[in-house]
Amino acid sequence: MPLVDHPISGSCDPRFSAVGDEFARNFAERGEVGAGVCVIVGDAVVVDLVGGWADQAHERPWQADTLVDVYSVGKPIVALLALQLVDAGLIGLDDPIGSVWPDFAVGGKEGATLRQALCHRAGVPAIREPLTNDDLWHWERMAAALAATEAWWEPGTRHAYHTNTYGHLVGEVVRRVSGQTCGERLRALADPIHADIWFGVPRTEQHRCAEVIWAGTRTIADIDLSALAGDALMTMLGYFNPSGYSSMGVVNSTEWRSSEIPSTNGHGTATGIARLYAALLDPGRLVSSELLIEATSPQSSGYCPVLGEEVTFGLGFKPTVPRRPFGPNPRSFGHFGTGGAVGFADPDARVACGYAMNHVIPRWQSSRNRALIDAVYRSL
Repeated sequence: MPLVDHPISGSCDPRFSAVGDEFARNFAERGEVGAGVCVIVGDAVVVDLVGGWADQAHERPWQADTLVDVYSVGKPIVALLALQLVDAGLIGLDDPIGSVWPDFAVGGKEGATLRQALCHRAGVPAIREPLTNDDLWHWERMAAALAATEAWWEPGTRHAYHTNTYGHLVGEVVRRVSGQTCGERLRALADPIHADIWFGVPRTEQHRCAEVIWAGTRTIADIDLSALAGDALMTMLGYFNPSGYSSMGVVNSTEWRSSEIPSTNGHGTATGIARLYAALLDPGRLVSSELLIEATSPQSSGYCPVLGEEVTFGLGFKPTVPRRPFGPNPRSFGHFGTGGAVGFADPDARVACGYAMNHVIPRWQSSRNRALIDAVYRSL
């Protein structure tokens, strides 16, 4: 690997030296500050590297156990918690959400199903009632406001990315059905597979959290909502109601890290993400093979007004697409997160991959994750 003035440590199988080289180039040439990457092929960990800095001041080297917010990489994880309840026969994909969450069955959402929630067709990508960040730290308050929101469209008739409400929407179904929070359910899933991933990082673990470096400070106070209507209003409220819903201005706070906001504030290591996806490739280990195939297959395709492009959604997981591929194989699935974090699995190549970083570029796909993914497949 080329020498760089950022500490890099870990292991890299010589066959996958191209991944290590690109990881180093991310720091030397592509503006990386701190990051980790892990690649598992079959049962073998072939790349497990960390590098750079966990803080903007470059005083804390990134360690193997450094946690960082991985943003929407958490969406398929909270979806997986719901899919496990489907597997257990406790709720059906096509059951109305209102059957387990009666307060949700108002405002045109009476027929909205769990399947529609999982593939962004449930009609509530934004909450209408004005909220504060104090509300954001309280699950019950956020769930109640979401339940009371009038649908932005008839559920099932279209989709729009539920950028931040996704976690409270799917997560409250998980809580109502299981009697446990998403954070509690995630521990039961993650601990047996040694996956260091969290919804709600305990205060005793927050010393491990990297500082997220993101210059964006825009909030709902900067937006003239009176000039907006329809999808434009829906999109802005989805991002900024409450103002910290997308993490801006609060991402490095104790409150943000401690709270459960599964669409947006899942924290983990790259190795933890890769281990979860590797476990998904073990038939029936985390979810039945039949349900995983359904969840990772296209469920909704078309233009998304929030993302501003044609999008294909599975059930929490995103199937690979040419615009944002998870490698070259058609059955690959996973999810990107804001800034470029990613977790994915490829059943054909038996590859599982995780990448997590703290310098946020407000895009899913970046030159950094693209270089790493391409290098993985050059090495196979």
